[in-house]
Amino acid sequence: MQTVETLNEGLKRAYTLTITAKDIEARVDAELKRVAPQIRMPGFRPGKVPANLVRKMHGPAMMQEALNTSVQDGIQSLIAEHGLRPAMQPSIALAPDYELGQDAELTVELEVLPDVPTPQIEGLKLERLTVPVADEAVDAQLMRFAEQQKRYDDAPEGHAAATGDLVVMDFVGKVDGVAFDGGTGEDMSVEIGSGRLIPGFEDQVIGAVKGEERQIAVTFPEDYAEKSLAGKAATFDLTIKDVRLAKEATVDDELATSLGLESLEQLRGLLKGQIEQEHNGLTRTHMKRKLLDQLAAGHDFAVPPSMVEAEFSQIWQQLEHEATHEADPAAALAEMESERDDYRKIAERRVRLGLLLSEIGQANGVEVTSQEMNRLIAQAAQQYSPEERQRFIQYIQQEPMAAAQLRAPLYEDKVVDWLFERAEISDRDVTREELEAAIESEDGFATGTHVHDHDHDHDHDHKPKKKAAKKSAEPAAEEVTEAASEAPNPKKAAAKKAKPADEGEVAAVEVAPAEEAPAKKPAARKKKAADEA
Repeated sequence: MQTVETLNEGLKRAYTLTITAKDIEARVDAELKRVAPQIRMPGFRPGKVPANLVRKMHGPAMMQEALNTSVQDGIQSLIAEHGLRPAMQPSIALAPDYELGQDAELTVELEVLPDVPTPQIEGLKLERLTVPVADEAVDAQLMRFAEQQKRYDDAPEGHAAATGDLVVMDFVGKVDGVAFDGGTGEDMSVEIGSGRLIPGFEDQVIGAVKGEERQIAVTFPEDYAEKSLAGKAATFDLTIKDVRLAKEATVDDELATSLGLESLEQLRGLLKGQIEQEHNGLTRTHMKRKLLDQLAAGHDFAVPPSMVEAEFSQIWQQLEHEATHEADPAAALAEMESERDDYRKIAERRVRLGLLLSEIGQANGVEVTSQEMNRLIAQAAQQYSPEERQRFIQYIQQEPMAAAQLRAPLYEDKVVDWLFERAEISDRDVTREELEAAIESEDGFATGTHVHDHDHDHDHDHKPKKKAAKKSAEPAAEEVTEAASEAPNPKKAAAKKAKPADEGEVAAVEVAPAEEAPAKKPAARKKKAADEA
């Protein structure tokens, strides 16, 4: 194989590889010797089929396979011989006039990872904003939870259903007078005014009394999930089986036992634990942003344009998806376009932080263990059906870049934790509102970038200023009941681990082998995409 470097400019490299016909033919000959004894053909004893006959029948396919193998081996040799660390998969092009049997000339173009300067991690100073959980906060949470867990009494005879009442009904849905699949049910409970059902349904139940039969007419939304019903007019035959009145929300042992808990005190403990974990998540978000801001402020080096483009595409794709769900999609898209350059800077910042954290982790022995990786794979596999899980696991095991994307968030968090341990940290108690304001404000991210969880752009004067929706502090009922089922003993009860608040994100960078660096997943929200630079 002959190699000629044709471009060496910044992080860009290009080569011309020539694989001789003789090399390809040698691979074909070796493969013929291997498979000829296994070939069966009428008129010949097993293993005695002449090699020239095998070549005549299978030669083109074997030459194509030999060419493919030669190309792959050639690329690997090129990378090894020149000490390259590709940022993305190399672009490989075979000469357009190539024909089997000729020398194969390839053009190989790639971008390499930069030489990351030694990270400056001395003198990191962080402030840990903590929010103590006051009894009053738990009381307020209990009351909100009690209101969330409405209880109902039977309505007086003849009571006409009103907004806020619970109606129990049987129903049969029809389109053009014919019942449709999935449109029939019994004992369905719905709170009038909850907005659970398709538009217009609940409004037409107002005034119904127990034992009444009535027919209502609705139109399915154009974006209804079941496409066969989208936009169609339908009728529902209803049989009202019960009407119930909402009881005043009360915080008592009955509320706890209705959730499978032993006492109000146990419920109180679970809710307090959830609030604490959510506060801890917000605290970590703020600290991580400050940490990454400091790292970003102290490091500036060139990053591969291909990685930046891949990261930008992920961000842009997510933003376009979210824009379609805005009240005015056209206006949202226009606003995005006006900020395109800002988002590209954000993508560049993410990539630089990803490379920087990867360098810090590698230099200091931070790693994701095989046990941790197995847990990640098992958790990710749960989103698939049982019959697809094994296929997913095999895919992750066979595709290094897919495994890298799965590994990257945990690896980043471990590097961040390693840095936390070495930073000088001061503590300050604040209110939840103050902590959220610090996270939301530009002052809250005035110094850095994020790696797996970026939350803001280093250049705040140019960062798109989007206000993030606040994460609700109210735990869902199923979270509490699940926590209770996991730990029914009140002395051992542990709150279900709360999902961390939005942490800054960075482009996912594979750590080992160094030459692979897949792009990270898209950010979760528009504000988050802007912040996660």
